Amino acid sequence: MRPSLIRVRPAAIEANAARLAALAPGAALCAVVKAGGYGHGAATAATAALAGGASWLAVATAAEADELASAVAGGPPVLVLSELDPDDAAQAASTLPPSVRFTVATPAGVEALAARPGLAGPRPETEAPAARPGPAGRQPRPVHLKIDTGMHRMGAAPGDLAGVVAALSRAAAAGSVRLEGVWTHLAAADDPGDPFTATQLTRFDAALAELGRLGAFSGPGPFVTHAANSAGLLAHPRSHREMARVGIAAYGVAPAPALADRVRLEPALELVSRVTAVRSVAPGESVSYGRSWYAPGLVRVATAPIGYADGVRRDSGAAGVEVLIRGRRRRILGRVTMDQLMVAVGGEVAVGDEVVLIGAQGDERVTVDEVAGRLGTIAYEVLVGLGPRLPRIVK
Repeated sequence: MRPSLIRVRPAAIEANAARLAALAPGAALCAVVKAGGYGHGAATAATAALAGGASWLAVATAAEADELASAVAGGPPVLVLSELDPDDAAQAASTLPPSVRFTVATPAGVEALAARPGLAGPRPETEAPAARPGPAGRQPRPVHLKIDTGMHRMGAAPGDLAGVVAALSRAAAAGSVRLEGVWTHLAAADDPGDPFTATQLTRFDAALAELGRLGAFSGPGPFVTHAANSAGLLAHPRSHREMARVGIAAYGVAPAPALADRVRLEPALELVSRVTAVRSVAPGESVSYGRSWYAPGLVRVATAPIGYADGVRRDSGAAGVEVLIRGRRRRILGRVTMDQLMVAVGGEVAVGDEVVLIGAQGDERVTVDEVAGRLGTIAYEVLVGLGPRLPRIVK
């Protein structure tokens, strides 16, 4: 068995969720578990976050929602954060359980869901009684309207709200869809000094007022508004609303270094491998593809069976990324290959020694933020880039 794996500590996710929920006691906590729970395993992360106080989950795709609904007990609400392609929406609305909520942003998106209402079945306790059941006794599918307040990625523009509300009204009258939530996404909340977050929240409030004028909230409630991501929850109390969506912070990583002191977070993931070979490389000899690194003298080189197919970036050596072996930092040499990498070590290192790429060993620790910083990227990319062939071992 290949000795490269990810260790996941659900207790850390549970503790992080509890601390994050305490920051906004009047708001529900939604744990974002898309992309395989940011590399931790979606079901594992969801179960731990719910135990810590989250009451909602969020994913990016219908397939992720389907997998989660099957794997997590209790049927908590699961919000799909992107508006689906009309063909996918019709299929998903017909097959996914009532606990799954869909995001809408266009009249076409609403109409696609309305064409194929959700499955019949008992309503979760979080749902309000519907004014009118859908065809054949099916309950209206709860949807959340996404407003674009400046991220300009997806969402209804404020000037387009009338058309979306008209589509929602038609769908509600047919008993196939009901508006449950309205939300937006913050583009710069991780920079506490950037005034754009306040601008977005002002635009969001204006959109909510316009929705009220258009009669969007005339159906049965309750209605949930949400704007806060991890950074919003930590740095912008005005964004908390009825629900906060937390992703990276739930996994023990601050959304930005400037926010690292706002709440105590526990890293929930370790990436480890083992030394499979040790050899001496003579002065002037090169290591790995492309011969980008040459030994300045006699160098001991250890090999670990983990590479860029597992999510360890090919340029990690050039970027100065380090690993831990026997409690000491060791630099990756040359180019990381698809399945293996090489490290400069001392004479005490032997075959079978543990290699820590993310995590602690002895008194040393390599953090996700450190790796991301050396690679010129963000912790999110490092975590979600960890490949599916790495086993996730729950501690």
